[in-house]
Amino acid sequence: MTGNFNQHRSLLVNLKCPECGTLHDAGKLNTVCINDDCRSTLFAQYHLSEGLSKDILQGRKASMWRYRELLPVTDAKNIVSMGEGFTPIIPIENLKHETGENEVFWKDESGNPTGSFKARGIGMAVSKAKELGIKAIATPTAGNAGGALAAYAARAGIKAIVYMPRLTPKVFKDECRLYGAELLEVDGNISDCGKLINEHALLNHWFQISTLKEPYRLEGKKTMGYEIAEQFNWQVPDVILYPTGGGTGLIGIWKAFDELEQLGWIGSKRPRMVAVQSESCNGIVKAFETGLHTAAFVDGGFTIANGLRVPKSYADKVILRLLYASHGCAISVSDAEMNAAVKQIAKHEGMLIAPEGAALWQAYKKLKASQWIKPGEQVLMINTGSGYKYLENISI
Repeated sequence: MTGNFNQHRSLLVNLKCPECGTLHDAGKLNTVCINDDCRSTLFAQYHLSEGLSKDILQGRKASMWRYRELLPVTDAKNIVSMGEGFTPIIPIENLKHETGENEVFWKDESGNPTGSFKARGIGMAVSKAKELGIKAIATPTAGNAGGALAAYAARAGIKAIVYMPRLTPKVFKDECRLYGAELLEVDGNISDCGKLINEHALLNHWFQISTLKEPYRLEGKKTMGYEIAEQFNWQVPDVILYPTGGGTGLIGIWKAFDELEQLGWIGSKRPRMVAVQSESCNGIVKAFETGLHTAAFVDGGFTIANGLRVPKSYADKVILRLLYASHGCAISVSDAEMNAAVKQIAKHEGMLIAPEGAALWQAYKKLKASQWIKPGEQVLMINTGSGYKYLENISI
């Protein structure tokens, strides 16, 4: 799928470390900052002073690639796409007695290829890996990222290796195998998968795309921020709630708003960002509540929201910094609350959402009850995936 992509060149300049400022050559293969005292996630930088107008979007296909100038793939022939992105904004309709004076919306990522928002980040990472000549890609996953990697690697003709916790629902394992990926089930959590894959990748010369340990999954996820601004007529909501495991999308949306302001497409207003975690893995919440700038490793075991069982995000410092900068907050939700929310949203709104998304509905109600969310504020919740893949975890 290239369409009219060849008419629009990427404005990618380099990669920059947000912690120490070191610049890295975007034409070379990169993981994290080469500074041993830093090792931070790298951010792609673009020529944002070239006077790009929003008019360039007119007539473009409704996918994440409509923002091609602000994405890192420099040659359109390397784009690996199955129509990911430009997911709908859906208002709450039948639960308005819960939302009161607030306008509350879902951005529903469940319609992406392989059923989740992971199609954005993985699609971008696989496209850039193809451009850089990578032949084998490996990742640890809590579920959805593994399926997305398996699918996009299959389409790109690249070998995919996936390490997944054994307690992950069977459907996630089956889809990886159906797409032809090599799957290893691990007794433990995603951090245990990460430790194993680190060792095996070095021995086997695989390129790892672990969350926020390479620069380009972030660039795919940031397209949610571009879409939010465009779908809200180049405004931003007052509050955005985001389910936070690794936190790539939270960081990406914030990065997108910064880039759009530099382009002059939006103003300086920013949403208050809310990181929502499982009570099982709530290191960001605990750090935020005590005013810390780094999070501890927290793993309380199984949660029905597989994607939230991330004991410690690699970019915890970046996540906490943006929460403080946005005057946002962090809040955790129990499995019982998530299960109840899945059922309530399905019964009243006709949406079978992932438990990660359901956590946001409970968080919204708590924040509204405490008056942290104020009457009249516009609120957006990001449902990150389809609930159909989690039926094994849900009590009906």
